[in-house]
Amino acid sequence: MIYEDLKFKFDRDGFVIIDNFLSEKQVNDLKEAGEKLTQNVPADARKNVFISSQKQVFNSYFLESAEKIGYFFEKNVLDDNGQLLVDSSLALNKVGHALHRLHPVFEECTYTEKVISVCRALGLINPVVSQSMYIYKNPGVGGEVFAHQDSTYQLTTPDTLVGFWFALDDASMENGCLWMIPGSHKYDLHKRLVCDIDGQIDFQGTFPDYDNELYVPAEVKKSSLVLLHGKVIHKSHHNTSQCPRHAYAFHVFDKGVSQYCKYNWLQTKTGFKPLYLE
Repeated sequence: MIYEDLKFKFDRDGFVIIDNFLSEKQVNDLKEAGEKLTQNVPADARKNVFISSQKQVFNSYFLESAEKIGYFFEKNVLDDNGQLLVDSSLALNKVGHALHRLHPVFEECTYTEKVISVCRALGLINPVVSQSMYIYKNPGVGGEVFAHQDSTYQLTTPDTLVGFWFALDDASMENGCLWMIPGSHKYDLHKRLVCDIDGQIDFQGTFPDYDNELYVPAEVKKSSLVLLHGKVIHKSHHNTSQCPRHAYAFHVFDKGVSQYCKYNWLQTKTGFKPLYLE
């Protein structure tokens, strides 16, 4: 598969949309797997709420999810005793961060010839997959994801981080599609999430309040792939519709030219599995 002008568009805008990337079977398999994950949530996950802000609690459960499958709930779906206030099928914010290694359905979708073709088109020499997650964004409870840059959480030097975001439902402005600032990958990295040698985690830097008029919506059909540069500024709004907006996402970086920061929160003892070697 040849993706003409992919690198040009990616370098210009910091993101690229590829329609009809997944087959119908892949979409169905991924969504079925994501829905099954909601049926057997471990009891120790009940107090882990994911919030896209500085208020996120980066506890041991979160840190250990780098090499496990962690479950993270939406805000306000659990009472003070950890009991669900909504149906379990709607309660999760996301599941991650080692789905690509530990779950066969997500592993099969991650390590494909089409993904390899995209990486080659972007000029990546030795891309490795650092993390993966299933994102639910369910009707009514799917929360806002504040404006951010993914490299805040996974710094590589030089910055070669690329996000692969697969739409498993049609994504619209009503159900919480992605919004990006074109060209913002050329800005500085505004914030860093740093984990020191003692395991203490904190944000460094300040994220500016960009004008909403700078953002463009990425309304896409299910099966579409959205590629995101590590520094492109993006966000998504609360899902106010009656329609779900499920997605599968993973990140790669070019181990052939980049150093992965030892102060990133996400670390692995097993190493990062390469997609291919030139």
